[in-house]
Amino acid sequence: MIDAALSSSGAQVVLATSSDENHPPENIIDGRTDTFWISTGMYPQEFIIRFSNLIKVTLVTIQSYNVQSLRIDKCSSPDTTDFEKVLEKEFEQTEGQLQSEDFSLGGTRATHLRFIIKSGYDHFVSVHRVMVEGTNENHM
Repeated sequence: MIDAALSSSGAQVVLATSSDENHPPENIIDGRTDTFWISTGMYPQEFIIRFSNLIKVTLVTIQSYNVQSLRIDKCSSPDTTDFEKVLEKEFEQTEGQLQSEDFSLGGTRATHLRFIIKSGYDHFVSVHRVMVEGTNENHM
């Protein structure tokens, strides 16, 4: 198993709906929880992670703050044209600590995952880390 959502594994954030120069979207995939991407208000917010290869995804973990509702979509083609919904989840509010949510994806194959933050408990949300456990299926 690898963490396919690390920049050191070749993952990239290819789209984010908001950007703050002090908290860029690349912080989501740097493997650290003390750095983060922050939204700039308004919902929905989204970001797309592209993997270096087609990945057979077994588990996704997201560490965030103030996320209320999240949807995850997958795409298994080399470009980002055909996404299909994988799951949707309501998060519990946490005071003063990170939300940590695990999602079993049971071997879903993907080249990209899109995370759509549909609502938050505040005007701003932060995503500290996304981990994607899986295995390489082939080279793109």
